[in-house]
Order: sequence, then structure tokens, then C-alpha cells
Amino acid sequence: MLAIIIILGIFILVAVILVNFYVVVTTKNQIKTENESVSIGKMDCILVLGAGIWGDKPSPMLEDRLLQAISLYEKKVAPKIIMSGDHSKENYDEVNIMKQFAIEKGVPSEDIFMDHAGLSSYESLYRAKEIFGVNKVMIVTQKYHLYRSLYIANQLPIKAYGVSANPRKYAGQVYRDFREILARNKDFVKCIFKPNPTFLGDKISITTNGDVTNDK
Repeated sequence: MLAIIIILGIFILVAVILVNFYVVVTTKNQIKTENESVSIGKMDCILVLGAGIWGDKPSPMLEDRLLQAISLYEKKVAPKIIMSGDHSKENYDEVNIMKQFAIEKGVPSEDIFMDHAGLSSYESLYRAKEIFGVNKVMIVTQKYHLYRSLYIANQLPIKAYGVSANPRKYAGQVYRDFREILARNKDFVKCIFKPNPTFLGDKISITTNGDVTNDK
């Protein structure tokens, strides 16, 4: 019995390592620098994935994602931005804080859509396609997270590229890197079955006015 448990453990470990490697290798060429992203051709939108808030301000990781997205918007990589994050509770609202941050940096409100039900990377990308009608997207997040986000996009399928937001080091990154290996495996399996997200809803064209997603 012990031998069977050991063999099973080794098999699971090898499978986890191989899936992680596959996700990274098959998406790494889709990660672009800011300058490279300008020459790709216009995307439908820039998608910013939520990363937590501190009170009424974005966390450092989220702030860096927002600043990178704003820079891409200013360089006309895409005419619209989707702020996708967790607003499942009345007292926790990533997306309005994300939108307000961008407005304060000069992005017109009508060019910013909010996805209030972006509860995970998978759900953010699923909803980008099914709710907002996105076919071509530039994803902005930290590099370690881009591989999985791009893999999900490929499987849905959405034509996707990514620009990493890594201007500084973040506390706890070793833990995030380890957790991300497991998350890549989880979403690898999820992309096989493609379950519906927690919430869907009425379609909102990314070509319209982003203020239709305002709730305040």
C-alpha cells in the first residue's frame, strides 16, 4: 500500500510540473514589451485583472497594473479598458476604485468599462468574451500571472497578448510563485470543461460607452 501511495504521489507531482511547464511554454511568446504591443495592431480592449485594494486605494500590485494599462491606452493599443475585479460584496469594490484611479490619471470615463463579477482570472476572461464581446485583448498583470491568463484566453478562444506590470519587487512573491503553479494546474483542468462563470448577465458591447457599467 505504501508503495502505491508513493507511486501515486510521484505521478501527481510529475503531472503538476508538466502542466505548469506546458502553460508557460505555450504562452511565453504572447508576452510583449510596451513598445512591441504598439506594433501588434489595435486590440478591442486592454483588460486589467484585479489584485486587491487597500481601503479606498489599489494595492501596489494593482496600482502597477493600472499604470501600465493607462500607458498602453495613451499609446492607442486599444480604445477601451475593462477593469475586471471582485465587487461581490457591497463593502468590497475593486472595480470602482480601479476606474476612479484611471479617471484621475486622465482616461475618459466613457472609455472605461467595469466588470463587477471578475471573481477569478478565468471568469474575467470568460466574461470579457461572452458579456463584452471581446475577440482581441491586451491583458495587463504581473508576469508570473500572465502565463495562466494568456492560456485561459487561448482556450476560450480569444486572440490575446500580454504586457507585464513589474516595475518593482513585491513582498511575498515566492509564495505567489508557488501558489501560481497550482493555479495553472487548476485552470488547465477548468479550460478542458469550460464551466460557466459564477455570474453572466446581459451583453454589453465593448464598442459602446463604458459608463453603462457604472453603478454609482
